[in-house]
Amino acid sequence: MKCLLLISTLLLATAAPAQAAPLFEMPPNTQSRWASFENPLGEKGKGGMSNKGAKGAAFEPVKAGESKTLMQAEGPGTLRRMWFTLRENQNPIALRSYVLRMYWDGAARPAVEVPFGDFFGALHGRPVPFECELFANPEGRSFNCYVPMPFRNGAKVTFTNESAKDLDQLFYDIDYTLGEAQPENALYFHAAWRRERWTELGRDFEILPKISGKGRFLGAHIGVLGHPDNRGWFGEGEVKMYLDGDTEFPTICGTGTEDYIGTAYGQGEFHGRYQGSLIVNNEKRVYAFYRHHVPDPIYFQQDIRVALQQMGGSGKKEVQKLLDKGVPVKPVTVHTNDGTMIRLLEKEAPADLAALPEGWTNMYRRDDVSAVALFYLDKPENGLPPIAPADKRTEGLTD
Repeated sequence: MKCLLLISTLLLATAAPAQAAPLFEMPPNTQSRWASFENPLGEKGKGGMSNKGAKGAAFEPVKAGESKTLMQAEGPGTLRRMWFTLRENQNPIALRSYVLRMYWDGAARPAVEVPFGDFFGALHGRPVPFECELFANPEGRSFNCYVPMPFRNGAKVTFTNESAKDLDQLFYDIDYTLGEAQPENALYFHAAWRRERWTELGRDFEILPKISGKGRFLGAHIGVLGHPDNRGWFGEGEVKMYLDGDTEFPTICGTGTEDYIGTAYGQGEFHGRYQGSLIVNNEKRVYAFYRHHVPDPIYFQQDIRVALQQMGGSGKKEVQKLLDKGVPVKPVTVHTNDGTMIRLLEKEAPADLAALPEGWTNMYRRDDVSAVALFYLDKPENGLPPIAPADKRTEGLTD
């Protein structure tokens, strides 16, 4: 037991800056605060004052188009936990339409600007029960985040309803500490979301477009909606991380999408401490998965760009059928049944797939891909473009 506790403590110490002190230590000048509708500013001695202390403000409605500030604090501190639940409206359109924003140290642009559901692991706006080191949804109807988020001069968290319908009841609490001095090398937490309704054939999807500065890539929540014309397996694409001046080729390159989340040879549903696959619906071609780089930190000193190759695979005969139908795919390798790897893109002239031996064939393909990128950066703004409008975020979610 002592060994397990020591290992857990060491892992947490490498997870991110501004971790809580050991359970038995009293950090100096540190105050604990919770923001909720019962005490939005987390003020001392002012919680639960509504209805004479008898639970009068457990929730509030958020009308269509309305934005609410959920937490605002001054001085150094660390946001440590967030919990939310919504009364009704937990559907794909709503969860993709609500936007969570976080601002550090008075910055004009948010460091976090993400669809509410995708950020908390409800990819495509579809919540399922799961728990990992940084996020949890215990029974599929709540949203928890445990990522530590330090700030030096202040913090603000907002929730905006960009859907066409009112949200009747929003419950939340945001737990944070105030007063602790942040170390000089403390990084700001950031999260950004992007989507390509249909990716471009042969072009990698950018999980995180290029950003400049020093920091740490913490991981991603990724969703895939398979193109209706495609057949076969979607997840042959490699995750590539371009670090500190990389151009054509990355420093870090994986071996396949399912490999990136720690499984192999296709993927079923599972959730683990740092990686998981929450939705696998082969009939409707809906997939959702996550990877968090906690024990395997990804640091960058100058810049970073993270991409996911848009590649799938199937038997050679099935790929040939797609080509014959005019489906936009491009074969790239054939792993023949006798164990030979034919690298089609290295050939001087285009190969005739039909004339090649039978075997597993990898191919570029197009799908609907979206992702939340989680990262730390040495500044409170990241320079990424604003989040896409709600109609672009929700297009095709219920098809």
